[in-house]
Amino acid sequence: MSIYHIAIFLTVLLAWKLTVETQLMDSFFIGDPVLVFGKIVNWFASGDVFRHLWVTLVETLVAFGIGSVLGLVVGLWLALSPLASQLSSPYIKGFNAMPRVILAPIFSVWFGLGMTSKIALGITLVFFVVFFNVYQGVREVSPVVLANAKMLGASKRQLLRSVYIPSAMSWVFSSLHTAVGMAFVGAVIGEYMGSAAGMGYLILQAESVFDINGVFAGVIILTFFAIALDYGVGFVERKLLHWQPREARTIGDTA
Repeated sequence: MSIYHIAIFLTVLLAWKLTVETQLMDSFFIGDPVLVFGKIVNWFASGDVFRHLWVTLVETLVAFGIGSVLGLVVGLWLALSPLASQLSSPYIKGFNAMPRVILAPIFSVWFGLGMTSKIALGITLVFFVVFFNVYQGVREVSPVVLANAKMLGASKRQLLRSVYIPSAMSWVFSSLHTAVGMAFVGAVIGEYMGSAAGMGYLILQAESVFDINGVFAGVIILTFFAIALDYGVGFVERKLLHWQPREARTIGDTA
């Protein structure tokens, strides 16, 4: 994070505070940044937030991991199997077009109000983000590179390991930056629908008593942890794609 990022952040906080102090907007609706950050400090000082944060992070990481692996495997399979791709195409497009948020109450009935229903919802959100990027990345492998590899006697396994997967890696990591946020969305929405713990539950409790400062506090905490996970993805990307020019990497790595 550069000095410019910090300056922008402080400017936004100052504008927020001035808006409240000059009564351009009532703090009942937009909160007060001093009270919001005071609530964050109190939550961490009392330790109450750690249990909720742990639940949401576990749900997010498990959904992110499973959804990403499934998206990678299915994307590779359908990209390399024209028949399977043709047969499954209408079903995949139909399911992707479905607003998957409506699956939250269904998963709550199927899997209960525990972590499993939130993880299932997160997987459905992450899967398609990764799947379509992997599918497109494999389909756009250079025909010249493929022809040269086949001419040199490369087997299907060698093509997969040395041509298809490296070609799709940029697409994969581009999708993972988005998938992290989608995994958080799945966890929090699932907690909204019914749970006894998690940041979504904590935000819902604040919302039920019109505590707008508590709502903003929960949102800010979630945002910072989502950014931290995104930086984690960026770190892995830099290690695996060290050969790639920096300007060609995703926006998540420019900081």
